[in-house]
Amino acid sequence: MPNPTLAIVGRPNVGKSTIFNRIAGERISIVEDTPGVTRDRIYTKGEWLNQEFNIIDTGGIDLSDEPFKDQIKYQAEIAIEEADVILFVTSVREGVTEADELVARILYRSDKPVVLAVNKADNPEMRHEVFDFYTLGLGDPYPISGSHGIGLGDVLDEAIKHFPSEESEEDESIIHFSLIGRPNVGKSSLINAMLGENRVIVSEIEGTTRDAVDTRFISESGQEFTMIDTAGMRKRGKVYEKTEKYSVMRAMTAIDRSDVVLMILNAEEGIREQDKKIAGYAHEAGRAIIIVVNKWDLLEKKTDTMRKFEEKIRNEFLYLDYAPIIFVSAETKQRLNQLPDLIERVGMNQNLRVPSSILNDVIMDAVAINPTPTDKGRRLKIFYATQVAVKPPTFVVFVNDEKLMHFSYSRFLENQIRRAFAFEGTPIHIIPRKRK
Repeated sequence: MPNPTLAIVGRPNVGKSTIFNRIAGERISIVEDTPGVTRDRIYTKGEWLNQEFNIIDTGGIDLSDEPFKDQIKYQAEIAIEEADVILFVTSVREGVTEADELVARILYRSDKPVVLAVNKADNPEMRHEVFDFYTLGLGDPYPISGSHGIGLGDVLDEAIKHFPSEESEEDESIIHFSLIGRPNVGKSSLINAMLGENRVIVSEIEGTTRDAVDTRFISESGQEFTMIDTAGMRKRGKVYEKTEKYSVMRAMTAIDRSDVVLMILNAEEGIREQDKKIAGYAHEAGRAIIIVVNKWDLLEKKTDTMRKFEEKIRNEFLYLDYAPIIFVSAETKQRLNQLPDLIERVGMNQNLRVPSSILNDVIMDAVAINPTPTDKGRRLKIFYATQVAVKPPTFVVFVNDEKLMHFSYSRFLENQIRRAFAFEGTPIHIIPRKRK
């Protein structure tokens, strides 16, 4: 089940970005005391009481050419559509404003839970002014200070009460996969070609697909899949349309919902810097990855064209050395019949569990081949290893001191595990832990 989403809404200059950064635990959004200054990332992850969730900062849209009320109305509507819970931020210094009442009317008509936060209540003497915000009709107002973190715990306690439960999880046998990549690499065309019918709008205009569109189908082998089409991601500096930034957020949400991610490249355009950043999202999320080079029919071929293209991919995507590469054409359907089987195989690899006895035999053989490193006269000792999770496969290695487990040796162990077991397409996490 994907992480729930908390959207932060409110009129400009009430401290939405400050609260966003405080909940995220890092300075992500740009914060200045000027209305509408947010121009940076508007999507991240947060955690409270062991509950992970996504956070949206709706201040990240520049609509300076539209009326003020339209801007606020648009932000609130986006939040209603995307969020599970809405954090409505106001300011005690200005009191209840006409803009606050506008947002409140929009949120009141929605069926989404709303938590009302009254920011900038740094001074205890200002707390009595918070009662004025009951007039918004959205329940109890919570006095907070985003800059000092005061009261945010109470707000998050209330928010997570309304997050959806995990009881309605889908059938685990269904493999969910999404297609990600820059605009105009042919994601929607690939879906249509795989389905054999136009279930998704296809256009040469970049960014035609705004929403993630789920399509379910069954392959010839009988495996059931759910395909998630996503809007193309652009560089931040080139995201001009107001809906484009939310397309990035929706693509990230699609990755969270996926078991397998198809990273789509355009054979004609080659590899761009943005391709590496997009693939990095999926890699960091621990999803299984297949690199799909589309529009292969449009490239002029020589005897070693495919080999050279694959070498370039491996050099540019060093962190995806585990990901299989397939060259396809949505137009001619070249090799498309191989994709379902490849997705199924990679999905199974991500769920593979290794018996501890066999895993430890592999680890001990690896240590015999390449002895553990030393640091200042102390040698790393590996006592035992066990697999603790799947999606992605995660292994805990018990050692005498975690600090002695250098990255290079952890990577060596990963390579040995990959040689012994079928983990094609999926990242592997190795966690060193001191034996108690």
